[in-house]
Amino acid sequence: MSAPVTPLRAGGSAAPVYLSPEQVCELVPGMTVANLKDLRASGKGPAYFKPTGDRGRVTLYAQHDVVRWIESSRVTTREQR
Repeated sequence: MSAPVTPLRAGGSAAPVYLSPEQVCELVPGMTVANLKDLRASGKGPAYFKPTGDRGRVTLYAQHDVVRWIESSRVTTREQR
């Protein structure tokens, strides 16, 4: 019986949370997997990872990248300036 493996954490910070495209769509109201794929293809969506290579089927997003992408799209109104 082997001991459980403890993941390494750089600098004591929490390990990144990776999301599937479906999980990103749950996080972003109104987002669909097809829309996310179009954004990925056009280079306008959040940063992503292809751990299985460029032509692999696995696409992952770091949760903090998705949140940063959402927050970068903030629009202020004249009243908020």
